Amino acid sequence: MLRIKQVQALTGLSRSAIYDRINPKSKRYDPAFPKGIKLYASTQSSGAVGWNEQAIQAWIEQRIHACLDA
Repeated sequence: MLRIKQVQALTGLSRSAIYDRINPKSKRYDPAFPKGIKLYASTQSSGAVGWNEQAIQAWIEQRIHACLDA
């Protein structure tokens, strides 16, 4: 599991851009971007979130292939 700073480093996206990618109400929404997974149950709206490393790598590869095919 990757934490937000690791996802930022791998994708080159800022924290807000990552959360925009997973927010359906954002104009930068990307349904292909992997959703974060809560790492523990929390009664608050905030809590530790992690991303599956393989899913992030697959998303990056998908973006690379899309650019090469264009």
